[in-house]
Amino acid sequence: MTASHAAAPAGFRTVPPFSRRRFVGTATLAGAAAFVGPTLFTRRAQAAADVPDALAGRLKKTLKIGMIKLPGSAGLVERFRAAKAAGFDGVEMDFPNGDVAETKRAIAESGLPVDGSVCSGHWEVRHTSPDPAIRAKALASLMQAIRDTHAVGGHSVLLVAGKGADGPEAEIWKRSVDNIAQAIPLAGELGVQILIENVWNQFLYDHEGKADQTADKFVRYVDDFRSPWVGMQFDIGNHWKFGSMGDWIRTLGRRVL
Repeated sequence: MTASHAAAPAGFRTVPPFSRRRFVGTATLAGAAAFVGPTLFTRRAQAAADVPDALAGRLKKTLKIGMIKLPGSAGLVERFRAAKAAGFDGVEMDFPNGDVAETKRAIAESGLPVDGSVCSGHWEVRHTSPDPAIRAKALASLMQAIRDTHAVGGHSVLLVAGKGADGPEAEIWKRSVDNIAQAIPLAGELGVQILIENVWNQFLYDHEGKADQTADKFVRYVDDFRSPWVGMQFDIGNHWKFGSMGDWIRTLGRRVL
């Protein structure tokens, strides 16, 4: 997968979303299209001699903490160790509901890093809500997720931006952008990306539509933030029903983080 070379909109910074410290630590891998945390860049295998452009060691397999099921009342340390034994390279936490101190202990004792998190409660407490009080709660949750993710060494927070049922598309589009944008200064300060997930939330696509839809609305939505700290957590499985995955990836280009 290669990054798009499409011209950025006026005012949009195209620099990679890294702090200076992270950039220095990963400068030799500047050509990679997918940006991941520095703790995941350790190359454990060299590319095969006959595959000069192989991404060996650059693309890592992680899973959500809720997917690690063990019998009994296993804690985070045991769950992290089980994920590592199963061949995974990282864990995605659930913040701000997760235990930061226990997560740090699980990382230290298992050697398995946290690459990012899923923002807790974003389905019920939404940035598209017509209620200002609910939007304020959604913003507070996102900002705490950013802080918690940074505290454990993660680099991204997955976010469901809202739900189409909350109002006309133009209305909830602006409402959610205005709300989420308030977290961008904190995201930039801590070096944590806010990643909008394409998911079946009836927003930015036609849920009753055919399989020939494009990613154009997602492109415009991400670009509305005019920030390198907001991008896409692109889920191939979520939108196979609505459009060509190859076309969507090419259209989204650099926005897929």
